[in-house]
Amino acid sequence: MNSLKQESLQSVIQVSHLSVRIGNKPVLTDINLEIHAGQVTALLGPNGAGKSTLLKSLCQEVEADTGTINIYQEALNKWDRQLLAKSLAVLPQHASLTFPFKVHEVVEMGLYPLSINQQQGKALVDKQLDKVALTHLKLRSYPTLSGGEKQRVQLARVLTQLAQSERPPILLLDEPTSALDLAQQHRVLGLAKMLAHEHNYAVIVVLHDLNQASRYADRLVVLENGSIVSDGEPCETLTPETIRQVWHYDPVVVMEPGKQTPLLF
Repeated sequence: MNSLKQESLQSVIQVSHLSVRIGNKPVLTDINLEIHAGQVTALLGPNGAGKSTLLKSLCQEVEADTGTINIYQEALNKWDRQLLAKSLAVLPQHASLTFPFKVHEVVEMGLYPLSINQQQGKALVDKQLDKVALTHLKLRSYPTLSGGEKQRVQLARVLTQLAQSERPPILLLDEPTSALDLAQQHRVLGLAKMLAHEHNYAVIVVLHDLNQASRYADRLVVLENGSIVSDGEPCETLTPETIRQVWHYDPVVVMEPGKQTPLLF
């Protein structure tokens, strides 16, 4: 995303000189990043590049060694947890829940930080289940669902959690398509893009599929060995040179007809 476009969007996360070590191993080194509302930002890179660690740092699941993270210009570690939960939610790659809750009860967990009555909560849960095309499974026991269905239930939960945000909501997605079939992958990523473009969400998503990132993300941040090596629009970022350097693969890059979307083969 060029600087003029970014300047017109509201900054919601500011990361400055962030470094993280796990044990004695550096995982992130001197990360400087600003995230904007109204965009889907994809974090890309090979296994071990630091993508998920960066995402976990943004929700305080991983502690930084040095550097700062601000949310809406205020230090992340100064936020009241319940207040922050109204504006920032994370969908983990795997959500372990074995108790036999019904699907709608899992989604209702997202109501915890909200200030609405029971009837409003029920309507909100129904609305979010409809968004992820799971209304028909509302009364099913959660543990009996497939992996992909569970992932979509958890997405409905975090969307419920963000429903009362007074600022542009921040949605963190850690490989949200890993358990989904092809059609559902595109449904979920299309929903993420719609939330950013039509409802001013700031969406940050960890992806492995470069073509999906190119199609659905406005901005790509490529990491290698814990450092950012490229940051920009897909056509600026997914160049043969960058792919060769980071993924050690020599691609064929074709621009999608009528669009500035690179397709990789």
